Amino acid sequence: MTRTTSVTTDGSAADVSAPPGMPPGRALELVGRGTTWIYEAGRHGQQCTTLFLLHGWMASGSLNWFTSFSDLAKRYHVVAIDHRGHGRGIRTRERFRLQDCADDVAAAADALGIERFIPVGYSMGGPIAQLVWRRHRDRVTGLVLCATARNFRGRPSERALFGALGTVALASRFTPPSWHEAIRDRVLRDRLADLPESRWALQEMRRHDPRLLVEAGAAIGRFSSHHWIGGVDVPTAVVVTTADTIVPPHRQLRLAQSIPGATVHFVAADHGACALRPQHFVPTLTDAINSVVARSRLQHPAAG
Repeated sequence: MTRTTSVTTDGSAADVSAPPGMPPGRALELVGRGTTWIYEAGRHGQQCTTLFLLHGWMASGSLNWFTSFSDLAKRYHVVAIDHRGHGRGIRTRERFRLQDCADDVAAAADALGIERFIPVGYSMGGPIAQLVWRRHRDRVTGLVLCATARNFRGRPSERALFGALGTVALASRFTPPSWHEAIRDRVLRDRLADLPESRWALQEMRRHDPRLLVEAGAAIGRFSSHHWIGGVDVPTAVVVTTADTIVPPHRQLRLAQSIPGATVHFVAADHGACALRPQHFVPTLTDAINSVVARSRLQHPAAG
């Protein structure tokens, strides 16, 4: 049985107000898995396409998509989920696995009575979206993959970074929570300096579980869809952030080239485009989604 608790977007009267356009968030129990957090907006009905928005590493459903909700909700049923350890996502003593995040998405769809949907993944959300297709093919009518890739550790510097994260992830299980939190806050202040909504964003990111966050970084480093991504058989769009210094554009393009029939949509921005350059990112994202939905309706007219 699904249990939900409705709250205001900012969580409590003492919190910093969320940016305009953010839908209310609520807890959602996933049977046998734990309690996560979702944001839901837009149109409803059997003939309305559902988008599942899947956020990046060190973000959350709100932080990744707060600039996109209003535009997407005009045309689609939109659900954004907090992944494990991020925001108000599931807390667990188990190791963070991208596969579990993909299964959480399918479980959330079950809890909401959604049969089929389009995963829209950003950065870490890209591998999760790819895994949702691989593990739950009968549920997925299309894919939209943004600022992401088939793998994330091709360069020597990346191999060193993700290798170190694996060591830190193991060590984090044996260090005090206060140590994790101090490091988290120091990193967050640097990352959020350019965001106008920095106070709200810092408040949201302090909800993260530091241990699971580190383990998520290590999981990203281990991920590769190189051997199976060519089997994707649903309409797909890849949004390429052309000034990206985190996920190189050439790697994003290789992802697109590996998927039969994938369309490519370019955004002249860095990896933080979703939050820092919404005037460029949101129209391109909308075009990419519209492209996938149009092709999906040709394949599955009853899906809406």
